[in-house]
Amino acid sequence: MKERVIHLLMHPTKARPRLWLRMLQWAYMKRGRHTVIYRSVRKDIAPFNHFSLGDHSVVEDFSCINNAVGDLLIGHHTRIGLHNTIIGPVSIGNHVNLAQGVVVSGLNHNFQDITRCIDEQGVSTSPITIHDDVWIGANSVVTAGVTIGRHSVIAAGSVVTKDVPEYTVVAGSPARVIKRMKE
Repeated sequence: MKERVIHLLMHPTKARPRLWLRMLQWAYMKRGRHTVIYRSVRKDIAPFNHFSLGDHSVVEDFSCINNAVGDLLIGHHTRIGLHNTIIGPVSIGNHVNLAQGVVVSGLNHNFQDITRCIDEQGVSTSPITIHDDVWIGANSVVTAGVTIGRHSVIAAGSVVTKDVPEYTVVAGSPARVIKRMKE
């Protein structure tokens, strides 16, 4: 029964909500005051997981926001830059800036069974938490299960595979702490 309902809501090949459901997004998307989601943003927002965008927050052009596999919560005064991909489960705090080309994905494809094709093995999720006052540089990747502490900076082009302590600057692939800031 659950599979039939999901099939009615989500297109199996396109992996996005069906057109009729996208036309009703205004009814189930929670958006704060003075928010902006530009027209060219791909909004793969389904009603069976939470989506919220805080007051004075912006999702810029050519980005993709997706809550099909987990909640997507974006705080106040947060900017999702040009051409970003945000796939839940993700929680982004207040006053967070994501530069252009950033990927934040709590989704991984399963691949352990070598007798089956990877696309037939399903997916697993692990929540990502980005605390308040974080800056993530251009073309960075934040992988599933990572927590980024308050007032941290992720340098451009970094691949974040482990938790980032608060008040630190990380860089590289994989990202390593290069500076600790004092409060």
